[in-house]
Amino acid sequence: MEIGEKDPRVVALAADLAKSTYTEMFKERFPDRHFEFGIQEQNMMGVAAGLAATGKIPFASTFAVFAAGRAYDQVRLSIAYARFNVKIVATHGGLATGEDGASHQMTEDISLMGAIPGMIVLSASDYYSTKSVLMAAYEHTGPVYVRLVRPAAPVIYGGVFEFKIGDVKKVRDGNDVAIVSYGYTLHKALEAAELVRERGVDAAVYDFLTIKPIGARTLEELAGYERVFVVEDHVVWGGLGVNLAGELDRYGAKTRVVTLGIRDSFGHSGTPEDLYRLFGLDPESIAKNIL
Repeated sequence: MEIGEKDPRVVALAADLAKSTYTEMFKERFPDRHFEFGIQEQNMMGVAAGLAATGKIPFASTFAVFAAGRAYDQVRLSIAYARFNVKIVATHGGLATGEDGASHQMTEDISLMGAIPGMIVLSASDYYSTKSVLMAAYEHTGPVYVRLVRPAAPVIYGGVFEFKIGDVKKVRDGNDVAIVSYGYTLHKALEAAELVRERGVDAAVYDFLTIKPIGARTLEELAGYERVFVVEDHVVWGGLGVNLAGELDRYGAKTRVVTLGIRDSFGHSGTPEDLYRLFGLDPESIAKNIL
């Protein structure tokens, strides 16, 4: 809404989930700049491309499973191939979607969206980083995929949070190992860092607000660690872990990257906490793997 106040080109698109994604609040303030498509995510992405072609800046928002999965062809061809200035804000990402079960738990979106040429992939971990990530997406000219999650998350960052695309934030210092995460699992990573500290392991924690592209400065920092543990609410295949390992290898680092994510499995219905425990993404399991 703040972006919409300053730029009349900004429009919001919804597909039957405006209440869940909160774009209905944008509709209340800017009724002529909000478009509701019903359960037609593919159509929504096609129209977003058309609006961008006319000079608008569309923010198309729906659950990640529909944004990255159901509408993949339209995102790839209508938006990304044409380099249109569309912002895809995908909520309810990962196992954190919880009780809605495997049908609504998009655990493959980082792989799908990251593989699209020219697509920027961002993720936010708390209230302030979400605001900053959305502002950075708006300021970038070209397609951007923003991954958000369902649960309320603790605040990590202060009121004024500077972020630009490419940034990765070090949220905890440590000399022995580095833990890399993004989104809701970042909070589990921070708890795990406390657990291993009690056992004499000093762990740094990095918040990968920018998942793609991975910058040289980030690679330089992580190359200084013998081991990097990537904790992600995503399938291991094609996720941040394997991509980070590949980039570090090309950089010439001798760092060993260990990915803690979802193996070859769909999710289940349950609370996010129970699901994280089941898939080894709870603080105790992360700490055990590090130790």
